[in-house]
Amino acid sequence: MGLLVKVEVENRLGIVTIQNPPLNVMSKQVIEELDQAFKELETNEEVVAVLLTGQGQKAFVAGADIKEFPQLMGHPHARASFEETHAVLNRIDDFPKPTIVALNGMAFGGGLELALTCDMRIAEEHALLCVPEVKLGLFPGAGGTQRLPRVVGEEKAKEMMYTGEPITAKEALRVGLVNYVVGSGEAVDKAKVLASKITRHSLQSLSRIKKAVDDGLGVPLKEGLQREVELFEEVFQTDDIKEGVSAFIEKRQPVFSHK
Repeated sequence: MGLLVKVEVENRLGIVTIQNPPLNVMSKQVIEELDQAFKELETNEEVVAVLLTGQGQKAFVAGADIKEFPQLMGHPHARASFEETHAVLNRIDDFPKPTIVALNGMAFGGGLELALTCDMRIAEEHALLCVPEVKLGLFPGAGGTQRLPRVVGEEKAKEMMYTGEPITAKEALRVGLVNYVVGSGEAVDKAKVLASKITRHSLQSLSRIKKAVDDGLGVPLKEGLQREVELFEEVFQTDDIKEGVSAFIEKRQPVFSHK
């Protein structure tokens, strides 16, 4: 267990909590510990899905640690640092199990970019979401310019990035940036309820659903359909499809082994 990122496992759900008070900023150490946490949960056979959240009620993650920026200005190897951040967030995006993020407060800058790597987002009603980097003479550099438009569309993404202004949880729901808005303090509970509807299913099928969707979004329709066929063929070779079909025929609940 890291100092700034806590990992728990509960009912086949891995729970990752960023605890870097007061605002859970995404420092270099937080990024490194997140990477380690997701690597451990990927190989944990008990875990079928992962919930990511922040400690407290003020912030999920209030952006990057600005205090670390001066050392990168003019640094000849700054690009390597940026690429490593991208690598970690890409690994979370590509994580082969369903992921849910519970936004317990503000998701600013790198915090929103981190949230965008997860499959589903649940925001508490008091949460604010934004990419304010333009106010510092920067722009979203942890995947925001690429992931945000893919979620909310080019026009809304550019508006958010050009102005740097926050949007409310309600507005985030309207533009498709979050799946649900719940009362303050209720995001984790909502995420656990949603996760319970997911973790009862086979990881063999869940992981291929995620892979088919993610791979398909980046290619023309016909290529995506071919990828679906390939993954569908794979799932037919698993133990879990045998169990699922047998359970259906025998009119009982399946007991998946995730193999």
